[in-house]
Amino acid sequence: MRSRPALRGAALLVVAVLATGCGSGSAVEEAGDAPPSSAAGAFPVTVATAFGDVTVEEEPARVVALGWSDAETALALGVQPVGASDWLGFGGAGVGPWAEGRYDEAPELIDTLEPSLEAVAALEPDLILDTRSDGTQERYDLLSQIAPTIGQPEGVGPYQTTWQQQLELVGQALGREDEASGIADSVEQQFADAREANPQFEGTEVAVGAYTSEGFGAYVRGDARVDFTEALGFTNKPAIQDLAGENFFVPVSDEELRLLDAPLTVVFPIFVEATEITGNPLWQTLPSVQQGHAVVLEDETLVSAFSSGSSLGIGYALENAVPLFAGAL
Repeated sequence: MRSRPALRGAALLVVAVLATGCGSGSAVEEAGDAPPSSAAGAFPVTVATAFGDVTVEEEPARVVALGWSDAETALALGVQPVGASDWLGFGGAGVGPWAEGRYDEAPELIDTLEPSLEAVAALEPDLILDTRSDGTQERYDLLSQIAPTIGQPEGVGPYQTTWQQQLELVGQALGREDEASGIADSVEQQFADAREANPQFEGTEVAVGAYTSEGFGAYVRGDARVDFTEALGFTNKPAIQDLAGENFFVPVSDEELRLLDAPLTVVFPIFVEATEITGNPLWQTLPSVQQGHAVVLEDETLVSAFSSGSSLGIGYALENAVPLFAGAL
């Protein structure tokens, strides 16, 4: 059996490959606490998605959360899914430490890339959340035969639903729009507070990358990690952004490694040891590395929070990554 770190890395690596191919503190609590409430009076509700309008007739009692961070988003709104996909390989309840303790009973864990339709149907869901996945028509059609399914918004590519869009969609489907709006306001305020406390972030170019067994790569807008840094005031390095096309992850060859040189360079390992980055002779030639302006995220929990793209994970990342960014500048 693979270890939890291996599973987490594998999931991140698969998503990176798909992207290339297809074009615990107060901050956490503030970002994720929605008071328990009954949303029964809000129904029926109609949610606009890329696959058309989806109507949820009654307050869902059995929710299955299949998309990346859908379970965490439901938990932040006070709803406990009976089934969930564990994209980052945490095991147990399938969520990071920033969401621990929010389940009374752990959900049935469902496969990520190809969820078992039989396993989903066996849970007898009355709502399926799939707001951040590969977003194919085939996947949606199969899931929607089981229960009303909330896919990504119109015009959003695979895995590119933002945390704001995810909160809005899930909040609507659960009849908890006010709670979702309140959480969004709280997270935005945390970003604003971090920007105010770190004015040196404003307008500073950043390169956000990853290292896998295939080598280096860089992220562009539409990826949660770049969106996170830009929400702090940074600007994604234009030379990397120009390579974006329809993808949000672009490979960086050894000959192109200077693309990752920036006033702030942030890189993390995927399914490899961090020493494969820090010990890489080419990495050591980057001016940002030599000048101490590079951050290699080695803590697996922080990497997961930075990658989560959920309101709960963002709170954890703000608390723990921002000091590292500030220190590197």
